[in-house]
Amino acid sequence: MWRDPGVPGDSFYEVRPECTDVPKSRFKIKAGKTLSVRKWQAAFTPEGYLDISKTLSRIQHGGIHPQIRGEVWEFLLGCYDPDSTFEEREQIRERRRVQYARWKEECRQMFPVIGSGRFITAPVITEDGQPIQDPLVLLEANPGKGVLIPPQDGVNGNATGSSSTNTANNLEPVKDKKIIQWMLTLHQIGLDVIRTDRTLVFYENQENLSKLWDILAVYAWIDTDVGYCQGMSDLCSPMIILLDNEADSFWCFERLMRRLRGNFRCTDSSVGVEAQLSNLAAITQVVDPKLHQHLETLGGGDYLFAFRMLMVLFRREFSFCDSLYLWEMMWALEYDPDLFSMYEEPDAANEKAEGSKGKAKSIRKCGKFERENMRNAAKNSEDLPISVFLVASVLKDKSSKLMQEARGLDDVVKILNDMTGNLDAKKACTGAMKLHKKYLKKAKKA
Repeated sequence: MWRDPGVPGDSFYEVRPECTDVPKSRFKIKAGKTLSVRKWQAAFTPEGYLDISKTLSRIQHGGIHPQIRGEVWEFLLGCYDPDSTFEEREQIRERRRVQYARWKEECRQMFPVIGSGRFITAPVITEDGQPIQDPLVLLEANPGKGVLIPPQDGVNGNATGSSSTNTANNLEPVKDKKIIQWMLTLHQIGLDVIRTDRTLVFYENQENLSKLWDILAVYAWIDTDVGYCQGMSDLCSPMIILLDNEADSFWCFERLMRRLRGNFRCTDSSVGVEAQLSNLAAITQVVDPKLHQHLETLGGGDYLFAFRMLMVLFRREFSFCDSLYLWEMMWALEYDPDLFSMYEEPDAANEKAEGSKGKAKSIRKCGKFERENMRNAAKNSEDLPISVFLVASVLKDKSSKLMQEARGLDDVVKILNDMTGNLDAKKACTGAMKLHKKYLKKAKKA
């Protein structure tokens, strides 16, 4: 019997022609499996209530069609309550857009480049708040050319107008420590922006680069605990690509950061992701004790070699398209119907979300991973996101190779790096679910 092989998912994300070594996507858009535009629209009642359980099942099996990916992600990340109407969501969307515009204007008042369609890639202020006159920005495509801000029409030219230079020259000394700290991160954001997903044609457009910079700059201003850390641009970039409105992209990223911000919170002695690495070690010790012992013998018992996988959710191990496919399957599997009410500010929540608090959570509306946690009454399940089990699944899959060939930590890193572009997102999720079930069983007996 002939089977439809599916449409390659990466055909929706155009790669620059000179980038010939980009991993090909394994994600295929398959009729009957992938959540299609028609199936998505049919999941809503005339008032706008969403049957989330059917949607989750479809995503877990075949991912989301790229045409609707952005709007579906808004539900998966808890931006909107499935039990809300079209009208209620429109009110929430409008309120959030106004809030984002307010924050962005606040940032623009402090640093006028925000919202100008340009961005900086060199420091404009010293650590004691003194402006740096005429800073140089060395753009990748223009080494040796001194510019402050890339021109409006592309990254490859020089900023010849006086407005760019005046931005630096007209800065007043800053005394407020919060503003100094924020302004010190702006050039680092710029440096990361020009490196992020540079194989994609999408980022040849200067406007898209500056949009990414603006969102990260605004987020760094409002999240004073975390600010900006390297890796956040990798998490934010898909939101810019999938959602046309900048404010909507911001809120999608903000919701994702609510899940992951603990990874980026640093102290003088530790990095937030260390807690997950510790959980990864505990899981591996339970599900594959021989591998864990081998890694400990090699001096890798802290599992730092898995740092990047957890920090940016496998963005470097998969093709761009496959990383999106992986993310949406993960979010569908661990979906919690209480996400919206947990994330929405008390004074801003609509009446329906407020009224639903305290009601028993419907297990039918939960993702498969969350259902397992509920059934097993896993008290610490919030500390064990599916991403940790994904990494454990990848390690277990490579267990024999690691046991036979790894004679030092460099070998471990090399073996894991060789997987780039060769991982299967669906297989990884299936493996993660199996390990999760096995871990919960063994943890219950312990």
